[in-house]
Amino acid sequence: MIAHLTGTLLDKQVQRLVVDVHGVGYEVLVPLSTFYAVGDPGREVALRIHTVVREDAIQLFGFSSALELALFERLIGVTRVGPKLALAVLSGIEPPELVRAIRQGDVARLARIPGVGRKSAERLVVEMKDRLPAPAADAAEVPEPEQAGVRDDLLSALANLGYQPAAAEKAVDQELKGAGDSDFEPLLRAVLRRLAG
Repeated sequence: MIAHLTGTLLDKQVQRLVVDVHGVGYEVLVPLSTFYAVGDPGREVALRIHTVVREDAIQLFGFSSALELALFERLIGVTRVGPKLALAVLSGIEPPELVRAIRQGDVARLARIPGVGRKSAERLVVEMKDRLPAPAADAAEVPEPEQAGVRDDLLSALANLGYQPAAAEKAVDQELKGAGDSDFEPLLRAVLRRLAG
């Protein structure tokens, strides 16, 4: 089984990368968070890999962080969640936010992920709540409760401006980590600068 790939990024399409490892091109399916994290073709990339072997295909699913991989492996253990849906879940919500939503039983937030309805969201909470990665793996990345309200407001504003949810969540979470205060307008300006850069 392939568990890790390091090589040159040859091709990059939405949720699909081709990584050249010593002359062999590996097709790797990735969530949007990893897609944005790897940079442009020609760069060196290192991905954690989950290999799925079926009768008719071998598929590689790649992740830029240990938390993404751990969540993916737990997601595919949930009833009626296969690798493609697990990838869609990780593309529709940032990993720390997914952990927070499951821990808090936030079914409404989970149901807003494309491809996940209310019943699936309830199943994710019930089946994953006790099987989440250890808190140490993600504690630094999960927003504090007092930041949750302004975070939701920022994400709503960015969605209205047409930004993709995964990119918006990543930028907002990065900005909130270093934020001294939680005033909406300065934070929105800072997030927009981050997304433009």
